[in-house]
Amino acid sequence: MTALFLGLLGLFLLIVILYEVFEVLLLPRRVRSQLRFVRLFFRSTWAVWSGIGARIKQGERRASFLSLYGPLSMVLLVLTWACGLIVGFGLLQWALSYSLKPMPSVFSQLYLSGTTFFTLGYGDLTPVTKSGKIAAVAESGTGFGFIAVVIGYLPVLYQLFSQREAKVIQLDARAGSPPSAATLLTRHSRGNGIEALDRLLEAWEGWCSEIIESHLSYPMLSYYRSQHDNESWLAAVTAIMDTCAILLVGLQGRQPFQARMTFAIARLAITELTRIFQTPIRAPESDRLPSAAFVTLRGILSEAGLHFEDGDAEERLRAFRATYEPFLNGLSGYLLLPIPPWFAHENELDNWQNSPRGRTAKQLVDSDLTTN
Repeated sequence: MTALFLGLLGLFLLIVILYEVFEVLLLPRRVRSQLRFVRLFFRSTWAVWSGIGARIKQGERRASFLSLYGPLSMVLLVLTWACGLIVGFGLLQWALSYSLKPMPSVFSQLYLSGTTFFTLGYGDLTPVTKSGKIAAVAESGTGFGFIAVVIGYLPVLYQLFSQREAKVIQLDARAGSPPSAATLLTRHSRGNGIEALDRLLEAWEGWCSEIIESHLSYPMLSYYRSQHDNESWLAAVTAIMDTCAILLVGLQGRQPFQARMTFAIARLAITELTRIFQTPIRAPESDRLPSAAFVTLRGILSEAGLHFEDGDAEERLRAFRATYEPFLNGLSGYLLLPIPPWFAHENELDNWQNSPRGRTAKQLVDSDLTTN
């Protein structure tokens, strides 16, 4: 009876893990599965990791610690899958050897399973029964295929990560570090660059659609962090949505068509990720743009020649913000990624300026924009 129970347990473990491996590594589309070991794995390990990270006071050390989770979690997930498959086949081998006298120990069958899974071929322990030999051949093929799939999967994952981060890095010179809507708009208003804003938003419309495709198929990408502590994919989405919201409220001489398209796809991205991670939808504890800050924002835009069309711009902007800020805030609290402000602090340098002679480079670039 014990052999039958452990055999069924091993078979169940194999079915669950192989289905999860197929779903995660070979099925790059949105799925709704009831057997969600991967979701449980990431939620439980991230809860522990983020809980430790939240207790680290120093910002740089905290960011470095949290950045380790993405790649480390993938290593742990692969190891967990491999160990689960070895245990499953080991239990199945032990159950298939119940008729042998003396019956082999569970440890010896786990050892046999491990050497077979990794195709080591020591030969010091081999299956005796016909069913055991069939199971050994099946495990050998499974182990070889598993290793091959993992090797092919990791480059795809890091390619998607690289594509995501390329656009995030490009916002450094365009929107500041961290990126902000006011900085993005004012910098494009100088040097006759306002026409390039629509092309930028169109590119980010495509970026958001790629986020939907990649991060829904591979949710673990959301845990991978940017190279700089003051940048993140979530901060970039926030800055782009803030910019679109301002344009949709209405700036004199600006057509909001592209802003409407980018805002729609960006909001779809954050709502879908909110559903995937099951994060709460909640308003920020403190208003990101109170009335005094809105007056400052209006002044910054006016100095750059950008003026709101209507007098009720603050109320309309608040209505737009209510449609996406609660989702961003939920993702920010779960992933521990800060949401950027609406405008940069005075004398705050971008990452490309934060280096020896960076201020000189900034002055030269700013003077060139002013003269042109």
